[in-house]
Amino acid sequence: MKGSAAERVAVCIATYRRPRMLATLLKALDRLTFRKMPEPRVTVVVIDNDADASARESVERAAGRGRWPLCYGIESRRGISYARNRAIAAAGKDCDFVVFIDDDEVPRRNWLDELLFVQANHNADVVAGPVVARFEALPPAWIERGRCFERPRYRSGERPAVAGAGNVLIRARQLDRLSGPFDARFALSGAEDTHLFMRLGNAGARMVWADEAVVDERVPSSRMKWKWVLQRAYRGGNSYALCELDVQPGFSVACVRVAKGAVRVIQGFGLLVLAPAFGVAGLVDAARRMCLGLGMLTGVLGYRYEEYRQVHGA
Repeated sequence: MKGSAAERVAVCIATYRRPRMLATLLKALDRLTFRKMPEPRVTVVVIDNDADASARESVERAAGRGRWPLCYGIESRRGISYARNRAIAAAGKDCDFVVFIDDDEVPRRNWLDELLFVQANHNADVVAGPVVARFEALPPAWIERGRCFERPRYRSGERPAVAGAGNVLIRARQLDRLSGPFDARFALSGAEDTHLFMRLGNAGARMVWADEAVVDERVPSSRMKWKWVLQRAYRGGNSYALCELDVQPGFSVACVRVAKGAVRVIQGFGLLVLAPAFGVAGLVDAARRMCLGLGMLTGVLGYRYEEYRQVHGA
């Protein structure tokens, strides 16, 4: 039995110098199916974060044959927070839901149908779904053994511990309640989405998981290196600490985060003793724990690591 219709949906894409990946994403959006929910009125919003308009050709080509109206804009201020805020503004006040997907991702055919179905069944304000890594080349064995690109998954309807804007549906009026809504301080560091969802949670927003609403994330060869994996672990700890202390400032919160960071560092050092028995995967796992912990500690001190100054993929 179909749920009630969500009439107006804006699918928002922030892009930066990935024209080929963007073109693939736009084609995939045209292939979406709706079996559980009536097809909504969809507008696709693409915000190009490149002042040179590197995405324009891909968008114009897609607009000529696309299934839904396509809105294109340029946000010259460098940073994902600016681009996502511009997308929300372009979506306008009339949409019921804003849906975010990244330019290096490809949704499965039932993706939007599942997000809307879970939202309707749980009357949710935020619905997050899984992002599954798809490697552009055969990854090294240590990546697979260490599960370096796996993310947590939950049963549909459960509240996730965290959510990301790579695959998420948000009730539009929830965004009107917050300034930004994506904070510009996280424009180049990332975690602007973590910060937003922490704030939404504090404001009472209901957040649930839709495990069948899957998007596949293309992982380029440039990310399949131990240096990038360790940088991502460090950035994860660093940005989470910054978000937490901004949303819940206080000495006790800082102390808990310092303790958790120190534990990760100590665990990593301890695992280094056993790492040779597990090869490269063991070494990387130990180093990831240390980097995660160090990121937390430096985040508590106020240092911000800006990972998104470098672009991976095209």
